[in-house]
Amino acid sequence: MAAANGKGSAEPQEALSIVSGPPLSEEPGLGPLTLPGFLREVTRTYGDREALVWRTADGTERWSYTDLWERAVEVASALRACGVGKDSRVGVLMTNRPEWISAVFGVGLAGGVAVVLSTFSTAAELDHLLQVSGTSVLLFEGTVVKKDFAALLTELEPEIGRARPGALQSARFPFLRRLAVIGEGAVGGAIESWKDFLDHGRDEPRELVEATGASVAPSDLAALFFSSGTTSRPKGILNSHRGIAIQLWRFARMYRFEPADNIRSWAANGFFWSGNFGMVLGSTFSTGGSVVLQATMVPEEALELMQAERVNFPFAWPHQWAQLEAAPNWADVDLSSMRFVDVSTALARHPTVTTNWHEPGHAYGNTETFTLTTCFPADTPPETHRDSSGPPLPGVTLKIVDPLTGVVLPRGEQGEICVKGPTLMLGYLGIPLDETLDAEGYFRTGDGGYVDADGLLFWKGRLNDIIKTGGANVSPREVDETLITFPGVKAGFTVGVPHETLGELVVACVVLHDGVEAEAGQIRAFLRERLASYKVPREVLFFAEDDFKMTGSAKIKTADLRKLATERLEKDAAAAAADGNAP
Repeated sequence: MAAANGKGSAEPQEALSIVSGPPLSEEPGLGPLTLPGFLREVTRTYGDREALVWRTADGTERWSYTDLWERAVEVASALRACGVGKDSRVGVLMTNRPEWISAVFGVGLAGGVAVVLSTFSTAAELDHLLQVSGTSVLLFEGTVVKKDFAALLTELEPEIGRARPGALQSARFPFLRRLAVIGEGAVGGAIESWKDFLDHGRDEPRELVEATGASVAPSDLAALFFSSGTTSRPKGILNSHRGIAIQLWRFARMYRFEPADNIRSWAANGFFWSGNFGMVLGSTFSTGGSVVLQATMVPEEALELMQAERVNFPFAWPHQWAQLEAAPNWADVDLSSMRFVDVSTALARHPTVTTNWHEPGHAYGNTETFTLTTCFPADTPPETHRDSSGPPLPGVTLKIVDPLTGVVLPRGEQGEICVKGPTLMLGYLGIPLDETLDAEGYFRTGDGGYVDADGLLFWKGRLNDIIKTGGANVSPREVDETLITFPGVKAGFTVGVPHETLGELVVACVVLHDGVEAEAGQIRAFLRERLASYKVPREVLFFAEDDFKMTGSAKIKTADLRKLATERLEKDAAAAAADGNAP
């Protein structure tokens, strides 16, 4: 159990919402705390075991841990030959494919900083990300779904089509010198092929490359991830080697995985989101497992891949579980290899799957802390987790403060969650650290929650998402969690819409499973039996899943959702008025 943090007498300290985990030095299972050190260690330990599988129309690639190390060294050698050194920014713009992994670890081996870019990026977003990141080398996938990144980049900067490889001079992207494309995509101008890029490093001395990787310190800048941008433009988050490596080692313990489990994970979620990277690659590689890669989420193909590769640990977001269940081959595949499937997911309902496993879902984290800061491990019993977000992890301290004054609140009072610890970011790109952290070094998350008498955190949602209706506060998350238990509801999203007398109207936006019919009154009656009256949505609106624009990490922008609900209510009111039924 987490212990109270701070000095002074026990009685007043116990009453404050400040709580710490054990010292980081006491955390079991940690290895080297750099990306090169992590990969070197798992390669020494697991060598010839299969590290990844990649199926394409041309066949199947299988890399051992030794293969992965060698491919990362290849990338590092090429980067060194192209002038990349300590702290050079190298962009990686790819789907989940072997080269994404070898590139990110290769950047670390070269002493550089991996700028991890989302393939969901629009032209305008990519323009912004390249400008603010200071990327000097861009390693990218030519075509992703219908998006031609070579054409998109050349449209943004025509000089890319005219310059020679390594000789780009761009006022728009002043640090960008070299681009290399993998897969289908136009080669020419400043863009060279993946093979030609790797050929630059053929004569680099092996001992210098490995010495460079060994010289990387845990405190060095390792990667620049970007937030998913649910509230504004994505923020660049500067992560240390130590912060990332701790989480890579830690997730095996959180999932309770062992080498004997022979983990075969599957994910179609982009590793350019820190959670996907840490949870999937960390838990798999640190236990000598194999990750089955899928570039983009195609449900029918995913099920076939899981069957063929005997996946036992599938990793997906809630909307993807629903997509898998709706796939035309759902009833035809054999998924009996599945072991680590949470009992609450759609996959647990598959006729060939037997599971009583509970994932480590009682947890809290942020991109700014490279995922988790509080967590209970997998299969923690309900009487222990009590539907909380868990206790602080080793090295982590959190406090709950009044959002306006910053004063620490008593235990049990809800306020803003603030956190610090060994995985906390080094800062936001372009923002001074003293404008990001408070005077005591805590990151103010903007999330609401409270700490109970036992030091467990209870997360209640974004502070600016809390709905204020008729003088009461309503947590959209609480309503959503109840909505999803209504039979036939595939997804539910609750939002506050401006209202003249109530301040905000509680509105539920609902997606039903195919073939299911339900009325707003039925859903409201169901919720009234389970929620306080002021939390029950005054309006229930039905939408198709495609109506919602999600970020790449399966989040929905609150502003977009509020706008969608407002427009629907106005449209319904106008239609009612036209029919003479307006109230």
